[in-house]
Amino acid sequence: MSMYIIVEGKNDRSRLRRLLTPDISILCTFGTLNSVKLESLRKQVKNEEVYLFMDNDNSGKKIRGILRDAFPDAIHIYTRRGYAGVEGTPDEYLIAQLEKAGLEEFIIYPPLLPEL
Repeated sequence: MSMYIIVEGKNDRSRLRRLLTPDISILCTFGTLNSVKLESLRKQVKNEEVYLFMDNDNSGKKIRGILRDAFPDAIHIYTRRGYAGVEGTPDEYLIAQLEKAGLEEFIIYPPLLPEL
């Protein structure tokens, strides 16, 4: 079974890519969604499990709304208002949100720094 996370931009994707195993495909909307882009995402995802991780701003909320209709069974992951989108969210918070979504087995945890 494949799993997908849909994010807005390539910076969001590269940010999450560092934290997730290659088992999870990360797709980008690249900003506004039109019917062609939406259809392309639908074709890629098919009936697989999908997670939506958009920025907590107006455009992110608008994109999430469109994707919610396209993928009614999607699991939603949220970043906190005040962070500069998914790409500007601290790793610890991203990891906590991915865990909350049930993706622990796919998270690449950063090595703990030894205490001095």
